[in-house]
Amino acid sequence: MTTTRFLTGITPSGTPHLGNYAGMMRPAIAATREPGVENFYFLADYHALIKCQEPERVHRSTLEIAASWLAAGLDPERVTFYRQSDIPEIPELTWFLTCVTGKGLLNRAHAYKAAQDKNAEAGRESDDGVTAGLFMYPVLMAADILLFNAHRVPVGRDQIQHIEMARDMAASFNHLYGEHFTLPEAAIEDSVATLLGLDGRKMSKSYDNTIPLFCAPAQLRKLIGSIVTDSRAPGEPKETEGSALFQIYQAFATPEQTAAMRRAYADGIAWGDAKQMLFECIDREIAPMRARYDDLMAHPEKVEAALRIGAERARAIARPFLQTLRAAVGLRPLSAAQPQAQGTHKAGKAALPAFKQYREADGRFYFKLVAADGRLLLQSTGFAAPRDAGQAIARLQKEAGALQALAPQLAPVAGVDAGEVSAALQALADAVNT
Repeated sequence: MTTTRFLTGITPSGTPHLGNYAGMMRPAIAATREPGVENFYFLADYHALIKCQEPERVHRSTLEIAASWLAAGLDPERVTFYRQSDIPEIPELTWFLTCVTGKGLLNRAHAYKAAQDKNAEAGRESDDGVTAGLFMYPVLMAADILLFNAHRVPVGRDQIQHIEMARDMAASFNHLYGEHFTLPEAAIEDSVATLLGLDGRKMSKSYDNTIPLFCAPAQLRKLIGSIVTDSRAPGEPKETEGSALFQIYQAFATPEQTAAMRRAYADGIAWGDAKQMLFECIDREIAPMRARYDDLMAHPEKVEAALRIGAERARAIARPFLQTLRAAVGLRPLSAAQPQAQGTHKAGKAALPAFKQYREADGRFYFKLVAADGRLLLQSTGFAAPRDAGQAIARLQKEAGALQALAPQLAPVAGVDAGEVSAALQALADAVNT
């Protein structure tokens, strides 16, 4: 079975609320139980520093978010759950990617442009208050993804650009230093549930209309009691459409319970009775998790231990991969400056031909095969998508007749015959099988 690697970053920014749980946490945790999927979940505390310069708030929020995920059922034995700042390979890779990323690409990042637009509206200089951290945010995000060669990254539509930028950075690095990075794909979360808040607007900390996920039962009851309803009296039929109370209930109830509540609305249920039913429904699901959360918050060493285990598991992948990347860019022991003289297996790998995939100014994706001495052996024509170029490379490496089958998508290279190309492809195949 082919394993697909998913990677999800969680920025520690405040206390999670019911909307976070129903919309993202609960379905994400359920997805970790699917076969053939390898999941990486990390606390993006480096990212938090871009917006928050309050150390205690960052520290407290990191604990709350980690404890919330563990209490909600995230199994650190099933997933790799770690803190971003525990992986020193991430900032090192960020620098490698910085050195192959055009400033023009970062100029187009949505967050940076939004900051500039806000300054323009206020009549300020375009970069006023814009930190290098905000500007470089897409590179750090790319490093998060590429370090573990994630195949899919669940994101909302507003984050698609960052995945595309990560792909561009990976392709640029691969073009310069050989094939090292998988080009990630965005897993679009169109079906994410959005709960309404106490005032009928989207539940959001920015609107101050949230219900904290693990608040005490008394506070939960009080907040539910404050949900805005209309003035219809008991006995008057009520509309479920647009009702924050009904929508929140639906997110926690079974289909049968939801149908019963819909009938109760039609029959004119009193708002007080409906709110009591909502309280009981939410508390039934949350109470066991709340007990686990309270225990974790009282014993932060348990959370720390889980994150440390995840960090070691993550670094077991990151450390050797970063060493490979360091060697690829020329950061290696001086004794390894002439690998052809070593006579080792590693030296043999260094002398192999290599595919390099890249994107040209026309927006199309290309690849080329170069010999160990840097000579161009094979050049592709342009592909509409990087996946198409990658699939062609894979066929050339694995299929005996692929060179002939893909001939329409390959441009002739003067002075290079088919026999030399075939020999290079065979050398790559032999290296994989040894």
